[in-house]
Amino acid sequence: MALKEKHLKALESGPRNALALAVGQRDANTLLMVRRAIEHRETLLAFQPVVQAANPGEIAFYEGLIRVLDETGRVIPARDFIAVVEDTEYGRLLDCIALEKGLAELARVPDLRLSINMSARSIGYRKWMRVLSRGLSGDPTVAERLVLEITEASAMTVPELVVSFMRELQKKGISFAMDDFGAGFTALRYLKDFSFDILKIDGQFTTGIASDPDNQVLVTAIHAIAEQFDMFTVAERVETAEDMECLREIGIDCLQGYYFAAPTVRPPWRTRPDALTA
Repeated sequence: MALKEKHLKALESGPRNALALAVGQRDANTLLMVRRAIEHRETLLAFQPVVQAANPGEIAFYEGLIRVLDETGRVIPARDFIAVVEDTEYGRLLDCIALEKGLAELARVPDLRLSINMSARSIGYRKWMRVLSRGLSGDPTVAERLVLEITEASAMTVPELVVSFMRELQKKGISFAMDDFGAGFTALRYLKDFSFDILKIDGQFTTGIASDPDNQVLVTAIHAIAEQFDMFTVAERVETAEDMECLREIGIDCLQGYYFAAPTVRPPWRTRPDALTA
């Protein structure tokens, strides 16, 4: 019996070990790819519009999304690497790069309003703060056109630090968005203390909402909470006209998703005849 049990355990552990090795190798390859991209400056921002729900032809602001290039020059979206690097030094460096590129874009395009993602782990990171200070010093209008997005999950790792960080930068005119709301576990008391300006509702609640009564109730409740705390709402991952109409009826302020435009490295202001060259 002992031999049989040992054999069964070996069979059970084998696939698990193989999976762990495969995942570990994949993550190691991802780290190498990101490190190479950072070292060779093969990073860029892709831009996706956030439109006004009442008038989808009007853009409220753009989101700048960090991208890296692999060895073949292929553009790799953040979803394929950010979870692996977020807790590492590479995550901090990518936050610095995204902010630097975003601030440069704001300085070049006077009528642009842009959001840039950051991790709460970058709060207190000296290089990130230097990038911000340098970017704000050149143009007094940049701060009021900059939105910093922090995911709900990230904010909840150090909530007290996020609160004080936001208060200091909001004094300079910078706005803050809580990204992917609903994907994490925000305590309501922290939601009140945070004082975010914008609440971005996670796509799991908004995609297909027109045919999902449960998500309609949840998004309606989230919108009511946001209104109470004087926050604009943005619905993420809007992909159909039906979902757009449903979200507009609920009262969501802004919409973002492939229905309006995919992220692009060639945003409209770079293709205008009067656009300044980068």
